Amino acid sequence: MSLPNTMKALEKSKPEEGLWMVQAPVPEIGPDDVLIRINATGICGTDIHIWNWDDWAQATVPVPMITGHEFAGEIVELGRNVTGLQLGQRCSGEGHVVGTDSRQSRSGKFHLDPGTRGIGVNVQGAFAGYLRLPAFNVVPLPDDIPDEIGAILDPLGNAVHTALSYDLLGEDVLITGAGPIGIMAAAVARHAGARHVVITDINPDRLALARVVCPNVRTVDVTAEDLHDVSHELGMKQGFDVGLEMSGSQQALDQMVENLIMGGKIALLGIPPGKSPVDWSRIVFKAITIKGVYGREMFETWYKMIAMLQNGLDVSRVITHRLPVDQFREGFAAMKSGQSGKVVLRWT
Repeated sequence: MSLPNTMKALEKSKPEEGLWMVQAPVPEIGPDDVLIRINATGICGTDIHIWNWDDWAQATVPVPMITGHEFAGEIVELGRNVTGLQLGQRCSGEGHVVGTDSRQSRSGKFHLDPGTRGIGVNVQGAFAGYLRLPAFNVVPLPDDIPDEIGAILDPLGNAVHTALSYDLLGEDVLITGAGPIGIMAAAVARHAGARHVVITDINPDRLALARVVCPNVRTVDVTAEDLHDVSHELGMKQGFDVGLEMSGSQQALDQMVENLIMGGKIALLGIPPGKSPVDWSRIVFKAITIKGVYGREMFETWYKMIAMLQNGLDVSRVITHRLPVDQFREGFAAMKSGQSGKVVLRWT
């Protein structure tokens, strides 16, 4: 199959707010890379930061940069050293490009490599007709996982990594933050055998979406209900066993600490804006374990989430907008509104 010389791409072309549709060269691959024709992409919170050109983006993203890192597509070219993959194979992929010389990578903990570079952040990304990706990062898609789900495996992986940080079987789980990743974490927790799952937020639209995606999860608007009352309603006299903090809100973390049992466990995915005061004495005296979560475990998280999707986990309803890529502005507006779930852009 002959490939075009240029492709449509969404690029951060200028150091200011917005993204721009451009014609860019189709990437040339190296001997250990594959070229993927993109079929669908998801818009991530990171992409919103880049669109807004906030302080983090200004300090992190070189311009020009093709953004985007949530994708599904098919392999159209193989580097000469690549084995185990085929032309035409459907795939998604890990957006963290790692090195091989750090202690973490050499011990197989690739997701902890300090030299990690991000597709669409430090390396040209997936909001494009074609993506160059190291073959090591490719995750083949089974036939029963459609492209639109393949395009949100990256954030689902964040949810799976966070939720499966601790054994959830028979446990009572509190999730703070009903964004798309928090909602998917609630679905994962129920799928993994949690007894009660409670998800909190202050945004009624997101709580409504959580009830659509996870009808067997208790939603709580913390401006209108008290978590202690909810705990007693559900028969939890001592509180929650496991907390998954997805909001980045200091107030939410404080509420979580107060509502956990002695010896409870917290996994933190949400990123607070700047420094936050923490009542460490309360955490110490309650003997609480805290784990910071970044990205996905490479590649255990990918295996687990694909297995769960093939075994009944349904997160399809977290996608609220499906748009052709030419309507990317509408997609970003929906994400920025706080009233959407995941937004998927179709490229083919």
